[in-house]
Amino acid sequence: MKPIVRVSGLAARAGESILIDGVNFEVWPGQVTALVGASGSGKTTSALALLGEHGDGVSLSGQVEVDGDVVVNSNGPTAAAAAVRGRVVAYMPQHPGSALNPARRIGTSLHELAKLHAGATRAAGEAGNASGLRGAGGVVGTIVAEALRGAQLPDDRPTLRRFPHQFSGGQRQRVALAQALVCRPRVLVLDEPSTGLDSITRLQLVSELEELAEQGLGILLLSHDLDLVRALAQHVVVLAAGRAIESGGPEILPTAPRPTGAKGTPALAEPLLQAMNLSASLRPRGRDPILREVDLAVVPGGCLGIVGRSGSGKTTLARCLAGLHERYTGRITLAGQDLPVLRKRTPEQNRRVQYVWQEVRGSFDERLPVDEQVARTAQRLRGLDRQTARAEAVSTLARLGVSAMIASRPPSRLSGGELQRAALARALLARPDVLVCDEITTALDEHGTGLVIDLLTELTAQGTALVWISHDLGLVAAVSDHVLVLDAGRVVEQGPPATVMNEPCIEVTQRLVRAARVGHEPEEPPPVLTSCADTRSEPQR
Repeated sequence: MKPIVRVSGLAARAGESILIDGVNFEVWPGQVTALVGASGSGKTTSALALLGEHGDGVSLSGQVEVDGDVVVNSNGPTAAAAAVRGRVVAYMPQHPGSALNPARRIGTSLHELAKLHAGATRAAGEAGNASGLRGAGGVVGTIVAEALRGAQLPDDRPTLRRFPHQFSGGQRQRVALAQALVCRPRVLVLDEPSTGLDSITRLQLVSELEELAEQGLGILLLSHDLDLVRALAQHVVVLAAGRAIESGGPEILPTAPRPTGAKGTPALAEPLLQAMNLSASLRPRGRDPILREVDLAVVPGGCLGIVGRSGSGKTTLARCLAGLHERYTGRITLAGQDLPVLRKRTPEQNRRVQYVWQEVRGSFDERLPVDEQVARTAQRLRGLDRQTARAEAVSTLARLGVSAMIASRPPSRLSGGELQRAALARALLARPDVLVCDEITTALDEHGTGLVIDLLTELTAQGTALVWISHDLGLVAAVSDHVLVLDAGRVVEQGPPATVMNEPCIEVTQRLVRAARVGHEPEEPPPVLTSCADTRSEPQR
């Protein structure tokens, strides 16, 4: 057996900066090769080279051979690169929002990709008549259905008619995976595939990727999720500062301790942020409900953890608290005063409640340096002058592990983890009383997560209230003093983290806890979802 991908001496430069240097690895049919390392270590740059792709201002050298064709040589990408994209190598990016066309239904995009890459068009051409075209259409439909099932999504017509914005973050991740699978590639490149997935879906993802590998697909996995890497990978390459410092089997991976954070203030204090009987819908007059009668409260210095399956309503709840989702009933208060939707909030209310959302890349302007955009928060909401605001931005970014040199670049030149920390720094420069965090550590390794936890622990000690939304049950248990479990838009269980995690009462919580650690099989394998409980994804009629 020969490797389908062979990378030798791969290097990438951006001006005088060395992004990667002398990286070597191989991808074999039916096996998983994993690239691991800190944010900014060069994982995505290395993976994109398989497609002959690179960022703006980046030059590639070395040699990348895919299925016998050289796609990168000492002069950079070759003409052969175009032929391997999609048909031989399919890439699923870290931020699914950037891979999905917001103006097109997902069924349209999937059918188009199937026709383009999976040979259905050729089948139609060979048939040469109407019946052959109908047969080719059937082939396309079958390919699309298989891709959706492989990504653990329903393959029914309502799902195909949805737009990307009608899915949760975790569901969009699976749609992006379906887009890669529908190309029927020989090599699948997955950049942080478990981002935004709850523990049950993550466990299903492991089973599905194992099955794809057994069918002969070569997989290149880029991940900070070391449990996922241990469960799947046969070959591991550890990157640091753009260089491969170690390679071998999964046994070379370290066993990092879980980050710990200080518990919040006891719930005897008066709530700072409170939601009462909160119900939200996708359409006017309560049609297509997303949240149903949710109550929550977070006290000064406290941390409220919110967990649940992908599509259970967690992000919609966060958007309601931030004032971004306007179709809701019930009451939201800040320090006892009604908190209106965002467009009606005062600058002071905007400063006091800040939101760090799940897919951060789309929240940055590609034309401006990241540090300028981070500093703008302090200028607009606290009245600082430009120089003082920038100095504070650089200092906060440095505390989160993003250097001044990296922060001076445009967003496209930052890794997903670096940009995620920049989004957090941007919110922190408002000096908020309440910080709503939606999956803010999904793109971070253990060190980056530790830096975030340390800084936020300091803030809670100073009285800042946190609403922490995450699929990482261990992390939620470590940082929160109260946990809510959402399912189909309702709070189905709540209590102290130790009680919810160790003695769950509701079935969905029990399944989430059992599946939380990849490699430890639950008592009963969780079934693949055949329908979506989140009615926000229903097509408008």
